[in-house]
Parts: sequence; structure tokens; C-alpha cells
Amino acid sequence: MLTQAEYNEWQQILDLIKSSTESNQHEMLLTMLLTADEREALISRVNICCELLKGELSQRQISNKLGVGVATITRGSNELKLKSENEKAQISSLLGLKS
Repeated sequence: MLTQAEYNEWQQILDLIKSSTESNQHEMLLTMLLTADEREALISRVNICCELLKGELSQRQISNKLGVGVATITRGSNELKLKSENEKAQISSLLGLKS
């Protein structure tokens, strides 16, 4: 008999991470869920987001600075374009960037 997976929606994962943070177990959880390569990719993605939100460098310059492909920068840029100005300001604040 087939059973359904325990986690089926993104919100469930967000709730899991929130709960782990509240109980100070987020490092253990994220280390278990993400491989070393995935953690490095996440670090790169955060840095890409920071650079795009700063708006000081071209995508090619960001690519060279961070050592990632231009296509990766473009994917990050496309995601940011989907966000409202308010959401971008909130993300900037979370990342410690000046508005």
C-alpha cells in the first residue's frame, strides 16, 4: 500500500525551518537536509541576491566577482523581478543592506 509523503508543500518546509529555529536546532536540521554542495550553492545565491539588490555591478561583473555563471545570476535576477518593491526592501533589510 502506497502512502503519501510526510511533507508535500513548501509552506510545510518553511514551518519546519521556523520551528527548528525557535528551538535552536536550525543548524542541525539544515546541515542534515543540505549537502555541502547545496550549502555552498545557497551561500552563492544569497551573495547573488545581495549584489543584485545593491545594483552597483553588472551581471557579468557579479559573475566574475562571485565565480558563478551568468545564467545563475540571470535566474536570481528573474526571481527578484517577480518581487514587489516592498518585498525587495524587506529582503534587503534581512540581508543587512542599506535601503
